[in-house]
Amino acid sequence: MSGVGDAVKGAVEIGKAMGVTLKHLSQKPVTVEFPEEPVAVYPRHRGRHELRRYENGLERCIGCQLCEAACPTGAIFVDAAENDPEHPVSPGERYAKVYEINFLRCIFCGDCEEACPVEAIVLTHNIPKAAYDRRSLVLTKEQLLAGAESNVVVRAEE
Repeated sequence: MSGVGDAVKGAVEIGKAMGVTLKHLSQKPVTVEFPEEPVAVYPRHRGRHELRRYENGLERCIGCQLCEAACPTGAIFVDAAENDPEHPVSPGERYAKVYEINFLRCIFCGDCEEACPVEAIVLTHNIPKAAYDRRSLVLTKEQLLAGAESNVVVRAEE
C-alpha cells in the first residue's frame, strides 16, 4: 500500500513542478540584450569613471594624487606635472600629466571619488564594456575626459 501512496505523492509533486514551469512559460524573459537595449540600474550604482572639466574648459584634476592613495587595489596611476602659467591645463599649480585607471583591478568602491578635493573623478552610471585585450581595459586620461556613451536607465528606488 505504501508504494501506491508514494506514487500518488510523486505524481502530485510532478504536477506542482509542471505548474510552476507553465506559469513562467507565459511571462516575458528578464534578459536584456546589452548594449543594444538600455539597462536599468539603481541610482546608487557605481559604474565607469569619468574625469570632469570646469565650464571654461580647464580640467578639474589638480594632480594631488589623493585618489591614487585612496584606491585600495592600486588601480589608479597619476603622474603630476607643473602647470604652465601661460597655458594652464588646470586652475592649480599642478595638473595630471598622466591619469590611468586599470579596470582589471578596480572594484568600483568609490574611494577615489570621495578622496578628490575638487570632484574631478566621478563614477557614472555607465557600465564598462568588455574587451578582448588587457591593454584596452586601462583607460587613459583622454578616454576618461571624453566620457562614454550612456546606455543605461536609472530606475526608481524600491
